[in-house]
Amino acid sequence: MRFMMLMIPKGYERAAPGTMPDPQAVAAMMKYNESLQKAGVLLALDGLHPPSAGARVSFSGGKPQVTDGPFAEAKEVIGGYWMIQVKSKEEAIEWASRCPGSDNEVIELRQVQEFADFPGDVQKAAAGFSDLQAKTGQRGGV
Repeated sequence: MRFMMLMIPKGYERAAPGTMPDPQAVAAMMKYNESLQKAGVLLALDGLHPPSAGARVSFSGGKPQVTDGPFAEAKEVIGGYWMIQVKSKEEAIEWASRCPGSDNEVIELRQVQEFADFPGDVQKAAAGFSDLQAKTGQRGGV
């Protein structure tokens, strides 16, 4: 089972462009990341710039509309993520619980939808998805 662990740092929705994490926090997080890798469960990970440096594309009336960050209505934003492969939700929770997060951070766990999870009509609509994943080095979900 693949899970995405989403780091949600409170206050990051108001961070200025170019905001960088504390070096000591990064060092602690690197030890955690290395433990995920050594255990063979880590598939991918990245940190994200704050929303003030981003943009959103909405589709009101079917037309794309771009809004540059920061986003006034944002209450929680993602600061980074890990993609892990584990045997169960309980194991994913165990790994998330080991993270050296601070008082202002929350990790949300979301299981990745696997192609086989979908009924036949949805699989048919997504025909060719596996080929797209293979070309990008991904595997498994929709």
